[in-house]
Amino acid sequence: MEIFDEIAAERRVTAEFLAGLDADQLATPSLCEGWTVHDVGAHLLMPLVTPMPKVVLAMVTHGLNWDGANRSLTKGVAARSTADIVAGLRQHADSHFTPPGAGPEAPLTDLLIHGGDMRVPLGLTRDIPEQRLRIALDYVASGKARGVVPADRVSGLRLEADDVAWAGGDPDGSVVSGPGESLLLAVAGRPAALAELAGPGLAELAARISPERG
Repeated sequence: MEIFDEIAAERRVTAEFLAGLDADQLATPSLCEGWTVHDVGAHLLMPLVTPMPKVVLAMVTHGLNWDGANRSLTKGVAARSTADIVAGLRQHADSHFTPPGAGPEAPLTDLLIHGGDMRVPLGLTRDIPEQRLRIALDYVASGKARGVVPADRVSGLRLEADDVAWAGGDPDGSVVSGPGESLLLAVAGRPAALAELAGPGLAELAARISPERG
């Protein structure tokens, strides 16, 4: 499958996941600070339904700070019902939207990371298709995933998945190993994923992400 096909499939998986949750699950705090599971779903829909002039205005309003603009725009979409968010993800599943300056790896990686943000607090697991997971892991280990992972997050570290055929980062670096999704979440700044990882580089990775949230 092409990456945009993988993205479309992943959006549909996300829509089905959200559609199957009850009110308590949707109100559960996600791994993103200040966002519930419902809010994370709204965030994934937001760039697909927000006109660019509104994005620019939000950026100006928040002093060109993307995090502030993102949270403001997501809050607006989160006012929709979960049913509307699910319908929107299905309707726009085939969108070829990519953030400025980024390729399709960016929205696919965002979908997978935020999928974990929603599932982990609910104690739910999922087998992510290996191709999608490897694309996202390559992206976050490349130093090119700006806005998702600081360029020096994996500097001097060797990341090795033990459930899919993947390794990345510094070939001579200190090893951090574990499930591919846990590596993805940890490198993206989610401390909750560290418990699933091991290796001599784990303490360094933990130190680098400890201040990170959402």
